[in-house]
Amino acid sequence: MDDPRSRTGSMLGDYRLENLIGESPITLTWLAEQASIRRPVVLFELKPTALNRREDFLADIRAKAAVDHPLVGSVYEAVSTDEHCYVTLERLPGSSLMDRIRAKEAIKPAQLANILRRVADANLALESEKICTASLGPDDIFVDSHAVVRVANLARAEERSPTRSAEDIVALGKALPRLVADGHSGASRMITLLAWMRGEGLDRSLTWEEVRGYAEQIEQQLSGHPMATAPKTTRVEPRKSPLPLILGVAGIVFLGGIAALALRSSGSSKNATMSLPPPVDVPAGGHPLPDGGTGNLPAFSLSGHEVTIGEYAEFLAALSALAPERRTAYDHKDQPASKQDHEPESWTVMFSSAKTGSEWEGRAITTSHPVVNVDWWDAAAYCEWKRCRLPTQEEWFAALRLNLADPSSLRPASWAPVPELPPTDTTPSGLSGMAGSVSEWTSSLSLNPANPLGEKSWVIIGGSHLNPGNGALTREWVLNRSLRRPDLGFRVVEK
Repeated sequence: MDDPRSRTGSMLGDYRLENLIGESPITLTWLAEQASIRRPVVLFELKPTALNRREDFLADIRAKAAVDHPLVGSVYEAVSTDEHCYVTLERLPGSSLMDRIRAKEAIKPAQLANILRRVADANLALESEKICTASLGPDDIFVDSHAVVRVANLARAEERSPTRSAEDIVALGKALPRLVADGHSGASRMITLLAWMRGEGLDRSLTWEEVRGYAEQIEQQLSGHPMATAPKTTRVEPRKSPLPLILGVAGIVFLGGIAALALRSSGSSKNATMSLPPPVDVPAGGHPLPDGGTGNLPAFSLSGHEVTIGEYAEFLAALSALAPERRTAYDHKDQPASKQDHEPESWTVMFSSAKTGSEWEGRAITTSHPVVNVDWWDAAAYCEWKRCRLPTQEEWFAALRLNLADPSSLRPASWAPVPELPPTDTTPSGLSGMAGSVSEWTSSLSLNPANPLGEKSWVIIGGSHLNPGNGALTREWVLNRSLRRPDLGFRVVEK
């Protein structure tokens, strides 16, 4: 058989093969680029000599495509023809923990605690869904320059082993001590947690729930009181819960938090002076489509920004002014009867914090921040009240590409007041937050091209500050329109 590296630079469907990074008896793994939209991907190709394994290969891909978690890499597209069978997956940004281990690049304990907490979050979701996965190692965990953590999609079409979680926790407990930055506050606590993950001094394995809880405690202690005394790491008493060891400094942290609250400025003056970006007009005609090719669209006008907390508060105020029997006037006709109102999750605290410029979920916010924790029904009702509508994914993408040749050039922004979003996440036509800030609901119900035999699902588009993914090229397909997340909002098409 010819050396597969000789195909570097050639096209496989819509994908340009850039670099062969792995080979197994039946597959080739490439770094590639989807040429039509310039999207970087990882491409797994079934070797021509192994096409008789097509069904097993595709079964694993279906298992990966079924994973729906913002921290886990996405499946983009699966292609199966007489001559070829391959799949493309999200190329996770940043470097892997194994890359950092090889480079002897240490990580501060607070950041490593955050990484472990995020990894535990992803694995708890996989565990709860009983999704079988390949073994997890430091080469499967990625951290980008913004400290955003992502985990490779390791799903398989098999039954989940009852020991999978324990084995992964032990493996990470063995691999990660080399990453702990010695001499920094919290180093001893992190070394202790990793020792527990290996099972040292305990009569059982830790669970992902415990790993998440302990990592979160370390993270909070270090952010709240970085000079707190760390527990010793030389010995852990057997058959005792490790909880008291980490909780020993919790009282100090709590008092420090109270002091910080007492000293914080209200910041309310920021809310009064911000003007919002204007809408962007998209002309009728042919426009690029998110799955490649072009399509004709009528003219429309897309909001230059995501709906803000202040704008959404006006909608809720209008609803509350109605008689109780009329407060369903703007509900979508298919809205479940069990949904009683349109207040986002944690709305009272979120809005109160936004009005005063104080913290919510660890971030100082204003009424000019994009609203989050809204489901599809909330967005639809807002649009009905505002006499606008949600964009289709095709409209959203066409507006993105207006005067923008390379969408991947946009850098995901943090969750911030929309007038303050940086030009690096603003298109030439004036659309802000398309790569980051918050992901956005659309009106599109479509098939995931990575799972063409699956069920049509609702499209969420664009990266977020919690899940940058591939920036403006990020898409998710969800069945549940009642989904609410702290990184999920919407923008509108003005009628």
